[in-house]
Amino acid sequence: MSIVVTGATGHLGRHVVEQLLEKVPAEQITAVVRTPEKAAGFAERGVRIAVADYNDPETFDGLFAAGDRVLLISGNEFDKGRTGQHRIVLDAARAAGVALFAYTSAPGSLTAALADDHRDTEEAILASGVPHVLLRNGWYSENYTEQLAPVLEHGAVVAAAGEGRVASAARADYAAAAVAVLTGEGHENTTYELSGDTAWGFAEYAAELSRQTGREIAYNAVSVEALTGILTGAGLPAPLAAILAGVDASIEKGELAVTTGDLSRLTGRPTTPLAESITLALKG
Repeated sequence: MSIVVTGATGHLGRHVVEQLLEKVPAEQITAVVRTPEKAAGFAERGVRIAVADYNDPETFDGLFAAGDRVLLISGNEFDKGRTGQHRIVLDAARAAGVALFAYTSAPGSLTAALADDHRDTEEAILASGVPHVLLRNGWYSENYTEQLAPVLEHGAVVAAAGEGRVASAARADYAAAAVAVLTGEGHENTTYELSGDTAWGFAEYAAELSRQTGREIAYNAVSVEALTGILTGAGLPAPLAAILAGVDASIEKGELAVTTGDLSRLTGRPTTPLAESITLALKG
């Protein structure tokens, strides 16, 4: 039996594998990657490396075995039909007879277009009959703290979220929840709504940045259309810019402010406060 993690060298996947290494022997972990060179550090520590691509069904032939526990980390290629990519992994897992199929989805409260592929994937998982866990991950604090350069350059947090709030948590928190499910018992056919313990607003985010940097950082609330233009002007493809701006519209409606406590219950500890994520990012 292996614990198999797809997208294992991505931002979330690395956290998952690192935390799995603290709980189970390395030889029980399989890291699925597209570029094996990026997983060299894991291989040196005894993790099995499997090379596969969400866009190529044949690369998943024989990758899974009966009894495996699988974590499908959702793809980030919005232009390549993510649901189809996810089905490739799901079909291979079902054919192998895996014991558990966990999937990183989106919050049930999110109506933005970003959630569409996740809902379709969830439907496919439920229809497959595979024992599953839906990890409906809320927003990552790093979605903001990893984008501090333009904020500090212009002295402004720009968002189309009005006075909406976000119950975000650190990637490491969400990874810990996935590890708890992959290494624990009794999670089959369960849905977890994962979020940070506390929701924050963008004015608070700007104020915390000001406090920690000693600089005046303002919150500039703009329209969805204006934000889409800013993102495309920064080089993002128009469809992706529209998806991200759509998330801000959902934030304004309160769709990412939901706090369920599922994340801290699964991990056994409070989620990482936004201020701590900011501190870490500023050090980096």
